[in-house]
Amino acid sequence: MSPLLRRKEKKNPAERMVTLVGKPGCHLCDEAEEVVAAVCAETGAGWEKKDISQDEELYRKYWEQIPVVLVDGEQHTFWRVNPDRLRRALAG
Repeated sequence: MSPLLRRKEKKNPAERMVTLVGKPGCHLCDEAEEVVAAVCAETGAGWEKKDISQDEELYRKYWEQIPVVLVDGEQHTFWRVNPDRLRRALAG
């Protein structure tokens, strides 16, 4: 079967990885971290935080959008994190 015809296989939230890209001293990043930490604790998803000022590639890609949230390496959102939307992304 063609990969295009296959339905996306749902992943268990515990198999998901959320990455928060931000920088120190950013109040939106602090708010995003609270939401990400709470939703990941609730769903069992793993999460990590990356400092944009320590990674040139992340800086080039996201400097105008921080905080940025990635789910399994793909951009999910930026600036404000909606907890309900993040829960749905982790469930699917």
